[in-house]
Amino acid sequence: MAMASSAALISSSPNPRSSSSFNSPKSQTLSFSSSSSFNFQSKSLRSAVSIRPSSARRNSFVVKAALPLVGNKAPDFEAEAVFDQEFINVKLSDYIGKKYVILFFYPLDFTFVCPTEITAFSDRYAEFEKINTEVLGVSVDSVFSHLAWVQTDRKSGGLGDLNYPLISDVTKSISKAFNVLIEDQGIALRGLFIIDKEGVIQHSTINNLAIGRSVDETLRTLQALQFVQDNPDEVCPAGWKPGEKTMKPDSKLSKEYFAAI
Repeated sequence: MAMASSAALISSSPNPRSSSSFNSPKSQTLSFSSSSSFNFQSKSLRSAVSIRPSSARRNSFVVKAALPLVGNKAPDFEAEAVFDQEFINVKLSDYIGKKYVILFFYPLDFTFVCPTEITAFSDRYAEFEKINTEVLGVSVDSVFSHLAWVQTDRKSGGLGDLNYPLISDVTKSISKAFNVLIEDQGIALRGLFIIDKEGVIQHSTINNLAIGRSVDETLRTLQALQFVQDNPDEVCPAGWKPGEKTMKPDSKLSKEYFAAI
């Protein structure tokens, strides 16, 4: 395929799975007494919080920390992607009210663990599609790198045709927004997020670079999420799968579950 400019391909290629704007996670302010035992020697902790004297009391600190992504609106983004060997445009907020989204980050194209995950999700795509869910993969590579990888045979370490888009995050803004970017390496950890139809992140996992993820567990967690959203008076115990017994979140009614196991 002749490689035209990405802009031309985006404008001429409809997005087959493009899916109200998301709001960025809010921050919270916590007050600590100066006598609190609080160790700020950790570099990661220092970078995660900002400390300033409180105007209310001279012997206190105000700590501003980002709220967890889970339970909050997913950061919206719009980016180029490769799908069906063409360049398309993907906007996360387009899925609001339409589909659940599995959004997963991986470090780099043409690596080792990554293709095993990417192809595994593609091979199981029909199972996600059946329960109204889109899958989106993201790395910091360009769309040109994505395209070359898709056009490489699996037996040669490539991906072959995929059933979902691979998004390009060359600016690293998406990885930063989802708190998975390794700043000094410029690549993302293996973060995976399940986003519901209202645009709220309901689940996240983050693996280090050498550890691949499980499609089975992602699908199981998604099915549990959909069940409790359809049945708000029930909760899913550990390892729950569709068809298995659930639990009532009540001190008395929950005993029915425990008595049955």
